[in-house]
Amino acid sequence: MNALFVAWRPANPSDGWRPVGRLEHDQGLYRFFYTQGAKKAGFRPFTQMDDLERVYESEQLFPIFANRLLSKSRPEYEDFLHWGGFDSASPPDPIVILGVSEGLRQTDALEVFPCPKPDSNGSYFNKFFLHGIRWLHPSALQRIENLQVNEKLKLMLDIQNDYDQYAVAVRTEGDRAMIGYLPRYLAQDVWKLINECSVIQISVERVNSDAPLQNRVLCRMNACWPEEFEPCSGDDFTAIPSNAMRPCVS
Repeated sequence: MNALFVAWRPANPSDGWRPVGRLEHDQGLYRFFYTQGAKKAGFRPFTQMDDLERVYESEQLFPIFANRLLSKSRPEYEDFLHWGGFDSASPPDPIVILGVSEGLRQTDALEVFPCPKPDSNGSYFNKFFLHGIRWLHPSALQRIENLQVNEKLKLMLDIQNDYDQYAVAVRTEGDRAMIGYLPRYLAQDVWKLINECSVIQISVERVNSDAPLQNRVLCRMNACWPEEFEPCSGDDFTAIPSNAMRPCVS
């Protein structure tokens, strides 16, 4: 099963992003249901999906998520796949693409993200695009253009960030140039892992000089998976419908 959580940003940025739903794809069937985070003040259910107690099912990806994927008819479609490290000749499940691109749009306050799972070695592994590049000094953009594939990077807990208490900055290893931030959904994990893992490795996977800033730098991160570590385990992630966790059937 491929699955993503759907996060919503309240009107007040200091309230942070919160999970409001979960999207799944299994055996040819898409499913979506709301989580307890959707009951927070200010959130409005999606159009044609307004029942918080229902599990929605479809053989096609729901429009609100399909519209966050670049159309195959667009001339830059193949470039879009390459930016995310995908093979355009054999593209993966759309949910996998959304998990890397995060389905971000300038016109709303939603994003999607995968809940990390241990890899085949029992370690924490994730690929992601750097966030916050557009807010950096122009000199940072020049440094980003000079990044090399496999170049090692460093993480820094941004404890004085006024907008996100869990912000984690990303810097280069040698000259310590700040080049962006971890995605929000990974940042809270890092605050937990940094006290448990002797090493958290982060490096450059791709630099897409022809891509929009939100797709400019693809990174990968490896860390340990502590024995009692449970990402995506808070109340906001809990399903509202009582039948939400039933196995999917086609």
